Amino acid sequence: MFRQMFHSTEGSTLTKARTESKRSWRHAAKPLVFVMASLALGACVSPVAGSDGRYTIPIGTAPVISNETPYSAALQCLARQGRLAPRIAVGQIADYTGKEEFEGGKRVTQGAALMAMSALAKAGIRLVERFDTSVAELELKYANNRLIGDAGPDGAGGAAFRQIVAGSIPGSDYYLVGGITELNYNLRSVGVDGFVSDPAVEGIKGNIGFKMYVMNVGLDLRLINTSTLEVVDVISYQKQIIGREISSGVFDFLNGTIIDVGAGERALEPVQLAVRSVIERAVLEMMAKLMGVGPSACAISSDPLADGDRAPGASSTTTAALNNEEYQDDENREDAYVWYSGSDPVGGSGLRGGLE
Repeated sequence: MFRQMFHSTEGSTLTKARTESKRSWRHAAKPLVFVMASLALGACVSPVAGSDGRYTIPIGTAPVISNETPYSAALQCLARQGRLAPRIAVGQIADYTGKEEFEGGKRVTQGAALMAMSALAKAGIRLVERFDTSVAELELKYANNRLIGDAGPDGAGGAAFRQIVAGSIPGSDYYLVGGITELNYNLRSVGVDGFVSDPAVEGIKGNIGFKMYVMNVGLDLRLINTSTLEVVDVISYQKQIIGREISSGVFDFLNGTIIDVGAGERALEPVQLAVRSVIERAVLEMMAKLMGVGPSACAISSDPLADGDRAPGASSTTTAALNNEEYQDDENREDAYVWYSGSDPVGGSGLRGGLE
């Protein structure tokens, strides 16, 4: 009798344990099924390469566009003035900020010299290469050892070796050097956070936050006469960069189900675009002074950032001074928006994700 009751109790316990185990497994399997379903929906990666030799198809459909700044239109206008442009060489424009990312790598572009070359090309300036002459020097070495032969008009071989002709390389009239000298992370920042909650324990709760911060980048350039090494022009410019962060969230119990939803946005004006903009503005001022072209010759049809008491595109400098062949741009350089293009083809102040 006792043995029978024992076996009955033991069987009931085992049955109950198995039932609880199944329930636990089902509860544990629900999140797993949800995760697997989510992965299946986004399963665009295969461990086996397809017939086209790829594991996946890259995302993104943005086309390649011209790399412009708000001052590019004025540079291109400068090129259309028909003035004889000097020959310019670009030297080292280094990053002197010393700032690096936490994970490693420089915070500011190391290609400022290349940006300056592009800016000079937009302005129609004749460029001579002095930044990377390694290939030309190697070719000269081979030619000097009579190792390079130029093919004939029909492309056939057997031509004489390349001749080294004295005076075949044109010299520069001026060269441009300088550096990125400032990168200040947090000039000023502001923020506000709010939290709202129902007094009940299971009541709805919500939060919202907004932050904004400003940094800047600075540049110092000098233009030097190649023949005399006289520094003929010096410019020091800086541009402020703005960033923002918006966040919000809701937490609630809905019929015994926990709901926690959050949303947010972060936006930072592109730092490297700011560097390019500062370089283009500096190049524009220097070349306009060399060529005797003032802002009135490249008047901007609309300037969204100009003061209301000033005509669109007009500077505080008089028109007579701007049109003068002996144009000196000391006052013009103090005007932040005199060369600013409100008709920028890629969106004006909203360039490549920048804040409107």
